[in-house]
Amino acid sequence: MNQAPLNENDTHANNKNEAAVGHNLQAQKDQQQQQQHAGRTTVTEIITIKEQVPQIREPDVPHPNNQDPRKDPPTSKSNHTVERVNGAFVILARNSDLDSLRPTILELEARFNHRYHYPYVFLNEKPFDTAFKRGIEEVAPDSEIEYGLIPNEHWSYPPWIDQEKARQQRQIMKQKKVIYGDSEPYRHMCRFNSGFFYRHPLLAKYKWYWRVEPSVKFPCEIDYDPFRFMQENRKLYGFTVSIKEFVETIPTLWNTTVKFMEQHKDLMPKNNLLHFVEEKDSKNPGGKSIYNRCHFWSNFEIGSLDFMRGREYNMYFDYLDKAGGFFYERWGDAPVHSLGVAMFMNKDQVHWFKDIGYFHNPLWNCPQGDDHKRLKCTCDPKLSIDIKNKQWSCSLEFKDLPFSPIKS
Repeated sequence: MNQAPLNENDTHANNKNEAAVGHNLQAQKDQQQQQQHAGRTTVTEIITIKEQVPQIREPDVPHPNNQDPRKDPPTSKSNHTVERVNGAFVILARNSDLDSLRPTILELEARFNHRYHYPYVFLNEKPFDTAFKRGIEEVAPDSEIEYGLIPNEHWSYPPWIDQEKARQQRQIMKQKKVIYGDSEPYRHMCRFNSGFFYRHPLLAKYKWYWRVEPSVKFPCEIDYDPFRFMQENRKLYGFTVSIKEFVETIPTLWNTTVKFMEQHKDLMPKNNLLHFVEEKDSKNPGGKSIYNRCHFWSNFEIGSLDFMRGREYNMYFDYLDKAGGFFYERWGDAPVHSLGVAMFMNKDQVHWFKDIGYFHNPLWNCPQGDDHKRLKCTCDPKLSIDIKNKQWSCSLEFKDLPFSPIKS
């Protein structure tokens, strides 16, 4: 795959592949036996899909009004053409991400947001510089854009973490060649996305968020408003890709979650989604269920900020945070969000955006059949994870789950 390893000094690890990325292939193969679970194929095998990922560049898509956003002055940002709901794009980025963000935003604007002008909120643990702001505003001239600084306490070690122990654990994971296993910034990023992004003051006025990352692609028209769809259909969480997590990154996450559930049974509705993330242990069929490693790939998610800010989810995050797994292991925000969703929502409140074309290296969600033509997709539908690698697609497992009526 054409993805470089994380550099702790100059990247947010914003091309976050919680389940599969293409590097250290041979070393990962040495661990396949440990990753096999109840006879299933392993995450490592996804990495062996050696399709060529084209070099990211600004796509040749027409700008709304047939104008070049890099040359024309911004129009009035209050004159959006279609009524909006109270939502915003949320992007965690660094100044060095500008070149990988511009084509993403240009494509998102051309495929969807030129009709709505939803605002953007950029967050960074360091101030955004003038060049970054200018470069972003050139490709989204008609949208409100805000830039926020992440509070230090949201991007640092909490006082209960033994930093020397955390350092030693990073070295152990490095020796085992666990993806991002030795990265300190990656852990801060995962913790921030798990429990703090929605607390940022710039998001206080919004009800909905749509997460976007650098270098992702939107290869199809989005001919309706996903925010409005979520609101009008009483959805709380939406995704495009669901896949299985690397087991080496989360050795105690499920057991910690089970302890939380045992202590807080009153928080969980009876018709929740736990059956999406748990399965019987083939080694101990009569014992407790275990985590099947399914999670929603959180580099794309559209969700309710009220849910994220709510009592139940934050009690869960605080419990995990005190357990230390963000630093002593390498818990990612994707499984953390997903387990929170599974505990506190039912299937009717979660939506698979199968008709939104999406690419995050190395995985595709590409609309099929008539949708592919109607939405003018440029992706190959055969590359969709639920088509090319069905054994890996937790999306198909989600689709097959029974619906549970939402209680009024």
